[in-house]
Amino acid sequence: MVPMTAEDFQNRLNVPRETMDKFIIYAALLNKWQKSINLVSRSTLSDMWRRHFYDCAQLIDYIPQGKELVILDIGSGAGFPGLILSMMGAGQVHLVEAVGKKCAFMNQVIRETGINATVHNERIENMTAFPVDIITSRACADLQKLLELSAAFCTENTHYIFMKGGRWQEEVKSAQKKYSFNVKKQASKSEESGMILSLSNIKG
Repeated sequence: MVPMTAEDFQNRLNVPRETMDKFIIYAALLNKWQKSINLVSRSTLSDMWRRHFYDCAQLIDYIPQGKELVILDIGSGAGFPGLILSMMGAGQVHLVEAVGKKCAFMNQVIRETGINATVHNERIENMTAFPVDIITSRACADLQKLLELSAAFCTENTHYIFMKGGRWQEEVKSAQKKYSFNVKKQASKSEESGMILSLSNIKG
């Protein structure tokens, strides 16, 4: 597959020029920091606009527009999908990441782009909980574990948007043994085996 370019990304999502400038800063920092710390798989770096930026940006379609939302991103790593959603104006994003060097990277991206995001350098189970509108995660833990980790932040109106791979059906069945929830699924536009799960009305 031919790698996606920055221009392809901008055209496919109709990204405004000002927002695109932030993405270009993010891409440059990712390339720079990757040389010294392992932020993403090296094999994906040459196609970062599809594998990381477009992969995460598609979640904006699942987030209500027109109001200020509080979003919690679990296991943010290099900022995926939390920083991407913040750049696209999704709301006030809280990024949770236990690895200090990855937090330092995300903080530099935030400083240089001026986006509305806060990095929490700790494990989510050690955080003081606060109510959130949306909880996101990409490649962090299985579904049941994510629901357990985020339970204290969840209200009756909280929605979950999780990016999952080929084992998503197994994860849903396993989680349903402990929790009840409504789930909508949509195939990823960027990864053949990827699935986006949107959960609501979580009880457990």
